Amino acid sequence: MLYAFFIFTPQGHVAFILLIKMAVDVLLGLQWGDEGKGKIVDYLADQYQLVCRFQGGPNAGHTLWVDGKKTVLHTIPSGIFHDHMINVIGNGVVIDPITLIREIDALVAGGCDATSRLNIAKKAHLILPTHKLLDMASEASKGADKIGSTLRGIGPCYMDKTGRNGLRVGDVLSANFYQKYISLRDKHQRLLKQYPEIEFDLQTEEDKWFEAIERMRILDLIDAEYFLFEHLKAGHNILAEGAQGVMLDIDFGTYPFVTSSNTISSGVCSGLGIPPTAIRNVIGVSKAYCTRVGSGPFPSELTGEDGERLRKAGNEFGSTTGRPRRCGWIDLPQLRYAAMITGTTHIALTKMDVLNAFEFISVADEYETGSAITKQLPFDLTESIKDVVLSQHPGWVKEIVAETYDDLPKEAKSYISYLEKELSLPISFISIGPGRDELIVRDAG
Repeated sequence: MLYAFFIFTPQGHVAFILLIKMAVDVLLGLQWGDEGKGKIVDYLADQYQLVCRFQGGPNAGHTLWVDGKKTVLHTIPSGIFHDHMINVIGNGVVIDPITLIREIDALVAGGCDATSRLNIAKKAHLILPTHKLLDMASEASKGADKIGSTLRGIGPCYMDKTGRNGLRVGDVLSANFYQKYISLRDKHQRLLKQYPEIEFDLQTEEDKWFEAIERMRILDLIDAEYFLFEHLKAGHNILAEGAQGVMLDIDFGTYPFVTSSNTISSGVCSGLGIPPTAIRNVIGVSKAYCTRVGSGPFPSELTGEDGERLRKAGNEFGSTTGRPRRCGWIDLPQLRYAAMITGTTHIALTKMDVLNAFEFISVADEYETGSAITKQLPFDLTESIKDVVLSQHPGWVKEIVAETYDDLPKEAKSYISYLEKELSLPISFISIGPGRDELIVRDAG
């Protein structure tokens, strides 16, 4: 879509300016990750020509069910199963070549033409074997104060990026790539001397890494900022796919129990090289309850029987790590905060079916800080929140079988209406099962 403007200059001349209406929609998680973003991307894919990952690394795990088969994507965007879509791994992503090639091979073995649909930004940074070793050694040295790293080298890789020492995808095309690698590896080995020695077969990992690098060289490595600009100029729609969740954002999450990148919508611009004016809608994905993997504050966490029921009903184990997820009721102060700082325009509510067996469902409406009741997130969730104020809502206690919103049990519709009222946002997508077809869409425009 094109827009034309006439502007009068200070000299009294008329300037005719033709602006291209850019169309980038953002999809991100509003909680601590694992919200079911992959399924929503998969559904929305037909509306876009490109889907782009803009941050994170192989610590992400987007689960899709395609033709009844479960697939977990760690680095590759979730539009890879659609033959019309161009998939881009943006510069804000950190890439483990071994993981990437393994993922491509699994997709190809399953009949997906992954290589022809995948483009990788030259400015994306590479995770080295010694990044993983540093990650493991650093986390092991923390003892009881572990932050819950996935031990995949993401944090050390981002540290090298900001420290201006990193290796980037485009470097694999350089004649002195090996020398650049050795220089960075030697720096890592000097840093490792401050940690107790841990078991790690560096030679074997290096052999696999360089084998993967050779295969990466023949993939489509692009100058992504120019590539995306040309598609925007042509009027193509782009979906920017986030990893993890808002509460793991390095600046606005539950620091220091966070990831190493910006998971919020502003990360799209720096992670893909697109202007803020290109962004149209922000679709925030939230479970109908709440989960978290690893350490860190979790105000609405359930540690008793209800928490275990949620974990079993939702099969809440990390798709990347396999670790059991901590479970709790949906947290409205947290969701309001996440929606506020991301500019969320629509909400996708996932895993409604997990609540099928609950006679009553609670919602965390407010926080008790000791001196006050508040709907805002305090600076430090661990020290400031003494308790959560819950409201209770009747469950539907039956399997949801529905094709439209009107088909939902009245208790489920009441629960959704309550969330919409409290969040002042439309819930436009409602997932009632893992399958592609188990999604109710309403007012999604």
